[in-house]
Amino acid sequence: QVQLVESGGGLVQAGGSLRLSCAASGRTFSWYVMGWFRQAPGKEREFVAAITWNGGSTYYTDSAKGRFTISRDNAKKMVYLQMNGLKPEDTAVYYCAAGRNPVTMTPYEYDSWGQGTQVTVSS
Repeated sequence: QVQLVESGGGLVQAGGSLRLSCAASGRTFSWYVMGWFRQAPGKEREFVAAITWNGGSTYYTDSAKGRFTISRDNAKKMVYLQMNGLKPEDTAVYYCAAGRNPVTMTPYEYDSWGQGTQVTVSS
């Protein structure tokens, strides 16, 4: 079992940057695919990015490509989402999630979730 806690959200102006962090606990963290999802008010939870267990492969939703970077540090049991060039449409609650191989972009296929961290991007 993996427990996840997100942090790093906040208010930022359009064009700014934030780095979200996800702290994991559990002995099997390194075995998990890690993903970031987001959910805006009235919207379904949306896939943002994922990374394989060894960090060898990353995956992004089209809107995140070229702006967001997912990374992980298994020794520290941390996952990060570096977000650059933020846009108002990025405003959402961002969730860290852990799942089994292979990588999936479907929320219900992830096993563990954090509580979320709010990201608000103003014009």
